[in-house]
Amino acid sequence: MNFNMKEAIEVLERTPQSLDYFLSGLSNGWLQCHEGEGTWNVSEVIEHLIEGEKNNWIPRLELILKEGESASFPPFNRYAHIEAKTERPIEQSLFEFKEIRFQNIKKLKDLIDPEWHLELTGTHPAFGVVKVKELISAWVVHDLTHIAQIVRVMSERYRADVGPWKEYLGILKK
Repeated sequence: MNFNMKEAIEVLERTPQSLDYFLSGLSNGWLQCHEGEGTWNVSEVIEHLIEGEKNNWIPRLELILKEGESASFPPFNRYAHIEAKTERPIEQSLFEFKEIRFQNIKKLKDLIDPEWHLELTGTHPAFGVVKVKELISAWVVHDLTHIAQIVRVMSERYRADVGPWKEYLGILKK
């Protein structure tokens, strides 16, 4: 097992700043491109990350600490951001993500003692029994997944424009 609370927090703390630096000030062409029907654009990915900060990671940790396995996590609507149809400047979304993530990291540090809490368990509605360290690990990998998704979506925008170099650009290989 590779889980290390300090290392997990290192990634969780850097995600908002990394996305802010990478995405702020970009034209809508970059922010609204997608990979096809039913896929998310960059702005929608950021809204999804915000939704997760509000209704997924910390609320589930708090439920584990309070109820253990006796209460199942409420289902997380992975498409709530699409249903809400939030249309606002990317900088506003990135600011909200940064603010709520800062608060959630603080809560994480206050709630979890790595010596005592990592093996505590709760009940996921689809997976069954899950551990605190698995939930935190999933949070980190969720960030990394969506960072990769953002880069992949943006790369797709120039798929036809790179010409023969597509052969050497692994991100465009399908």
